[in-house]
Amino acid sequence: MSLARLTLAAALLAPALGLADTVTVVTSFPKELTTAYKKAFEAKFPGDKLEILNKNTAAGIAYVREQQPGSRPEVFWASAPDAFEVLASGKLLQKVDSGNAAIPARVGAYPINDPEGLYKGQALAGYGIMWNTRYMAANKLPVPKEWADLAKPVYFGHVATSSPSRSGTTHLTVETILQGEGWMNGWAQLLAISGNCAAITERSFGVPDGVSNGQFGLGLVIDFFGLAAKNSGMPVEFIYPSMTAIVPANIALVAGAKSPEGGKRFIQFTLSEEGQMLLLQKDISRLPVMPAIYAKAPAGYPNPFSGAIQAKVNFDTELSESRYYVVVALYDQIVTFRHKELAAATKAVWEAEKRLAGKANPQLDEAKKLVFTPPVDDKQIADKALLALFKADKKDETASKQKAKVEEEWASKAKANYAKAVELANAVK
Repeated sequence: MSLARLTLAAALLAPALGLADTVTVVTSFPKELTTAYKKAFEAKFPGDKLEILNKNTAAGIAYVREQQPGSRPEVFWASAPDAFEVLASGKLLQKVDSGNAAIPARVGAYPINDPEGLYKGQALAGYGIMWNTRYMAANKLPVPKEWADLAKPVYFGHVATSSPSRSGTTHLTVETILQGEGWMNGWAQLLAISGNCAAITERSFGVPDGVSNGQFGLGLVIDFFGLAAKNSGMPVEFIYPSMTAIVPANIALVAGAKSPEGGKRFIQFTLSEEGQMLLLQKDISRLPVMPAIYAKAPAGYPNPFSGAIQAKVNFDTELSESRYYVVVALYDQIVTFRHKELAAATKAVWEAEKRLAGKANPQLDEAKKLVFTPPVDDKQIADKALLALFKADKKDETASKQKAKVEEEWASKAKANYAKAVELANAVK
């Protein structure tokens, strides 16, 4: 008998042997998914109880860090692979030897499981654009195909996104654009899209909820938000831009957990055929990591193993993890906390552009540069001292003060740039 089958057999026998635990899972996933897994897991292992702690990815990482060894949650489950690298670098994950031989090593060129065995790919995820078909028709908006489309004037006030500090999936979207377009061009695109946004939502699910109910026309979302809404009958559509990435949504055993054996049973269950089949439920609509499951999927269901989704970004997890805290802080200082000013500057630029009707104008060029250029350039983002500063322990008072000073400089520069851009754009005739 194979090792995987022996492990699964042992897991199935656990209740009969009296191996029952409370398994605490820290996850950013919506209740439709967590409720389905809780019900199925507890039915399979009636002695176990699954406790769900729903937190956004950044808050989940902080929670795990704050708990003492022996009292930590058993499982961390989220869509952002770089979040698992952050936990791994802090020695907060424990190797999980069990897996499923039916799950391949890679999707495209991307490894599904951590080479060190610290986390497993449990589902696959892509990032894209969701829109409300009724809203689009009522506002006579064109259907977008690429991220760059959302940076166009026609979409001003119709878009929504969350911030990477509030949502791991939004961080993955931001990082995908930065890696696909390059740091400076990527930020120019992100700032134009964010300037077009009607709102920066508190949580990632605020975007698909708002698009589904017609509060927003379009949103930047992880695929399962768009697919689940569409498959549940909402008037929405979803598209993968070519500049996207297909990466695993991971699951890991936390080091120093209260009940590690229970955590292992839950992880093994999510990787089993039964656990993978749950992903196909209409209100979940996630992409399984087991290729054979797609034969049982509804017609037209996206299959990342078929080559139909053309993801141009070969996502670099190490690069993303190395600058995670800088990207998160930078976005907040120049977008999240300055969104009103950014939106006003973006509107002024688009209105000036319309008045010029295609004519060149150096003032408008300068206004655009002020709005759509980040205060951190290519050279600075590669500065190891800057990266280390933002990774420093919060208890390090000197580093915390230096970090706060850098953030204040970013915020002040953004505020001044947006105000000057409005002045220049309004003067264009």
